[in-house]
Amino acid sequence: MQISAFGTWKSPISSELIVADTLALGEIALDGDTIYWIEGRPKEAGRYVIMGRRASGEVRELTPPGFNARTRVHEYGGGAFLVAEGEIVFSNFADQRLYRQTWDSEPVPLTPESPWRYADGIFDAQRRQIICVREDHTEPDQEAVNTLVSIPWDNSEGEQKVLVSGHDFVSSPRLSPDGRLLAWLTWDHPRMPWDGTELWVAELRNDGTLEKFRKVAGGESESIFQPEWSPDGELYFISDRSGWWNLYRCDIDKSQNAFPVCPREAEFGVPQWVFGLSTYGFESASSIICTFLDRDGHHLARLGIETGEVVPFETPFSSYRFVRVGTDRVVFLGGSPVAPTALAELDLSSGTTQVHKRSGSVTVDAGYLSVPEAIELPT
Repeated sequence: MQISAFGTWKSPISSELIVADTLALGEIALDGDTIYWIEGRPKEAGRYVIMGRRASGEVRELTPPGFNARTRVHEYGGGAFLVAEGEIVFSNFADQRLYRQTWDSEPVPLTPESPWRYADGIFDAQRRQIICVREDHTEPDQEAVNTLVSIPWDNSEGEQKVLVSGHDFVSSPRLSPDGRLLAWLTWDHPRMPWDGTELWVAELRNDGTLEKFRKVAGGESESIFQPEWSPDGELYFISDRSGWWNLYRCDIDKSQNAFPVCPREAEFGVPQWVFGLSTYGFESASSIICTFLDRDGHHLARLGIETGEVVPFETPFSSYRFVRVGTDRVVFLGGSPVAPTALAELDLSSGTTQVHKRSGSVTVDAGYLSVPEAIELPT
């Protein structure tokens, strides 16, 4: 046995080992029993592809060669695709147009060639349209113009309607379960979204236009993150008004007051560097599956809405991203200091975890890996 001085022993971990067969796992979406996710391919010049996994176990690469599912809205991107009714709509990096496809069809353009970019879309089933962020670069020497627009799902008319304008940035369109109300976030220079954002709600007419605009939360010094509607039509969001990113419920039809769901010294939100981030979702009208960070680490937990009780799940992971809640399951990206990032699924009934994909196949003896310890510093 060879003994070396501290810091001079030869490690089997090299840069070549780390990047070998490595993928960048990204945003997740659920559509019925099917899981979709983004894979970044370093060996394909960083091309992003959409992958699909059916309940049968069939896994397929859905983005054909020549396409790159990536948006440049806000330059950092995110929120480059959505799925609904078994179909996919995605932004193609080369031309920034939206394309629509199924598992068995080639992508078809949904938007025209233009200086527009798209992100963070949702599907409005009642009006057969997409509602998304559009970034207009018509004037290249001026600041890009961000708006919320609607786009016909079947492209029968091709006409886009501007729904929300007048702010420097907009994100997170969310449609109520009955299709009556739309919520979204805005913010303006010089603030970043973790400094100050505003949460707005408006009524959505049958023709797809908005009326009765209301600001329900946020401001210059309050950061709002991830508005969502519960299954019974109540509006939830994460706010840092207490000094911590906590979860709130808003009485949208009465006082418009916001009530903390689970007040604690913990962060339920994350900085909105990109679109499509998610830290919670609804298991039911009375239960939320969420992640939060406190002095004990990062947790995946079930939160009782009426009681405020938080019960963490036992998993092999120490960090969680892109949390998507489906019927009796939650799918997420799980991180660990001793294993590559995993696309994982947790059964909400049994609490068991299944790994569907990892970002790499490299395995290293745990003795060579150092596990970080949390420290706290006064500020």
